[in-house]
Amino acid sequence: MKMSGGPASINIKILLVIVALVIAVGTLIYTQNLVTQLQRKQKEIVELYAKGIEYLANSSNPNEDITFLFDNIIKPIDFPLILSDATDNVNIYNRTDIRNVEYDTALSEEEFHIFISEKIREMDETHQPIFVTYADTLILQKIHYGDSELVTQLKYYPYMQIIIAAIFIILGYIGFSNIKRSEQSNIWVGMAKETAHQFGTPISSLMGWLEMLKLHYKESDKVLDITEEITNDVEKLSKITYRFSNIGSKPQMKLAVIYEELKEVTDYFERRLPQTGKSVSLTIEGDKRVCAQMNSELFEWVIENLIKNALDAIEQKNGWIKINITKAKEFVEIEISDSGKGIDIKRRKDIFRPGYSTKRRGWGLGLSLAKRIIEEYHNGKIFVKSSAQGEGTTFMIMLKHC
Repeated sequence: MKMSGGPASINIKILLVIVALVIAVGTLIYTQNLVTQLQRKQKEIVELYAKGIEYLANSSNPNEDITFLFDNIIKPIDFPLILSDATDNVNIYNRTDIRNVEYDTALSEEEFHIFISEKIREMDETHQPIFVTYADTLILQKIHYGDSELVTQLKYYPYMQIIIAAIFIILGYIGFSNIKRSEQSNIWVGMAKETAHQFGTPISSLMGWLEMLKLHYKESDKVLDITEEITNDVEKLSKITYRFSNIGSKPQMKLAVIYEELKEVTDYFERRLPQTGKSVSLTIEGDKRVCAQMNSELFEWVIENLIKNALDAIEQKNGWIKINITKAKEFVEIEISDSGKGIDIKRRKDIFRPGYSTKRRGWGLGLSLAKRIIEEYHNGKIFVKSSAQGEGTTFMIMLKHC
């Protein structure tokens, strides 16, 4: 019943960051591997191009295979390529020597040479030029080449992905933090409402008994009865204080008869029902001997919350709340039914959510705490068994019986 899961929340955040880093690094490695393979393919094409030129240069009839070289090697090239002589000079009049390099056709010859020289320098920084040799000794030409547009995109793609992932993580973290702050705020608001809700009944009862004391202070028998009820209310306030002061600590469990625990709660409410201005019958039926391991204080808190919610749901002056105890094979089933207004089917999943409320008081934390008490401490179940608007609601509690 801790109100915040600090360490668990931090662990989840760390895990998310680690997973994001693993994905980012894995993507980077995989993409760079693809880039390396594509660059290797490009180099093989350039080397094949160079071998073709060498073959023609060393051939006795260089014109016989030039068509094959142009159609099968030069035309498919889709990456920047510049063919120069041994001293990096380029023949600007042979367009096939410059491929996939964009330049301004209005450049002067001097400006063009400066532009091409800069391009050759950039290409050589990325890839070593391939030499075209004659008789394996004399360098006739150099082939300078760069990366294709696809390779360039692949090289920068993982970094863009990492940046986008980082932005996503930052926005997600900010959003998660805001949600957590909002939830914590709702929890504290709910706790304040639940505290007021819990103290409301005994305090209202005490005020009623004090008024009765003023009216019957001369009648000794009546005063004794009122004093006893005041004592019960003071004990009730002490119980509520004990419950809130022990939120988060491990409760002590003991064997208890379920009917007796329920009877103690219903007796307290029955004596105070007239003060609500409603005529509501509160009955318990079923197995009176079945027992279970429980913490009486916390179990009573659950039943009180359910009865209070049932009373709030009964809008007419006359109504009923029935509690039925059934011993099943493994569990004892406790049904709390009322003749109230019922719960909208769309809202049934929300009623156990911390901070959820359909009215000004109550149900902010009461049912959320009830669910934690039953499921986390008693290893049981609590849920809405049935509900229909205008016909009432039935809650089911299931506990392992002894």
